[in-house]
Amino acid sequence: MTESIYRQLQERLDQYSMGFPATESGIEIKILRYLFSEDNARMFLALTHNLATASSIAINLNRSETEVAAQLEDMTDKGLVFRVKKENSPRYAAIPFVHGLFEFQVKNIEPELAKMVEEYFDEAFDKTMLENAEYFLRTIPVNQSIDVTRQVATYDDAIEILKTKPRIVVTDCICRKSKTVLDEGCGKTMEACFMFGSMGQYYLDKDMGREVSLAEATTILENCRDAGLVTQPATSQNPTGMCNCCSDCCGVLKALNKHPKPAEMVFSNHLARVDSDECTGCEQCLDRCQMNAVLMNDDELAQVDPDRCIGCGLCVITCPVEAIKLIPKPQATLRLPPANTAEQMFLMAQKRGII
Repeated sequence: MTESIYRQLQERLDQYSMGFPATESGIEIKILRYLFSEDNARMFLALTHNLATASSIAINLNRSETEVAAQLEDMTDKGLVFRVKKENSPRYAAIPFVHGLFEFQVKNIEPELAKMVEEYFDEAFDKTMLENAEYFLRTIPVNQSIDVTRQVATYDDAIEILKTKPRIVVTDCICRKSKTVLDEGCGKTMEACFMFGSMGQYYLDKDMGREVSLAEATTILENCRDAGLVTQPATSQNPTGMCNCCSDCCGVLKALNKHPKPAEMVFSNHLARVDSDECTGCEQCLDRCQMNAVLMNDDELAQVDPDRCIGCGLCVITCPVEAIKLIPKPQATLRLPPANTAEQMFLMAQKRGII
């Protein structure tokens, strides 16, 4: 019976976002047992991705509203459900494993969980991340990497995305935090992930992040760029979050690096190109690239592999002689991100064959 409730929980989570696939080792069940008591697992299974009040959930369960509300608040504190507070009537919803259960452990993640998640990624989750990366996070160029004479769509400009947000919340990167508690951290900027809207408010409510001004957010973004991090908002024109990732720790970038043609797997509208007449062969761009997309040719000059370049622009701002430019992909291949999170999740579910 106990095994059954956790298997049901795994199967439910596998329906959300990028999924939560089963493994031969059963490591996913160990993760769920670590996070959920049996009672909390049952409560999670009573929820959907649609927000609902404790009162309506209690009616469906034929339980006391007071008991249900208390349990949901406890689960919120543990990062096991999503909550939106409106006036005096909080509403609750089920959440995916990513972005959700895993990220919501950012404040208190322990080595035991970090190790299990690392094993799970290696066995199964990196594959599902790779298959669904394009509708989870998209790569946009770092500021200063695009020719200012060319207009950049707002949804491809990190600063412009920040300008549209009435509230900006910054939090630690769960990927780097997880690696750090295992003594495997890369040492790069920790406070690097932005949350917006109701998701940002959730992070504030749970003391997992802090609100920052546009000016401070811009400085954080610049520091991330200088540290060589890839800016990746959610794949939506109105994203609820924006990460700054490294290939040492980030699950998405690590999964992409295992693919022979990462460029085919991501949602990106740009590509780096080297002017061989200007390149001096200093090799600074090689270390900067997170996708191993830059190599040296027979003339000892830098050359970009279009199959691996995801268009982040880090190599562009690194080049001391400005020999690298970021250019738009051919017009026929340019893509418009989904309008909002709902469309983003619909397209991901459609790609996964869930709907």
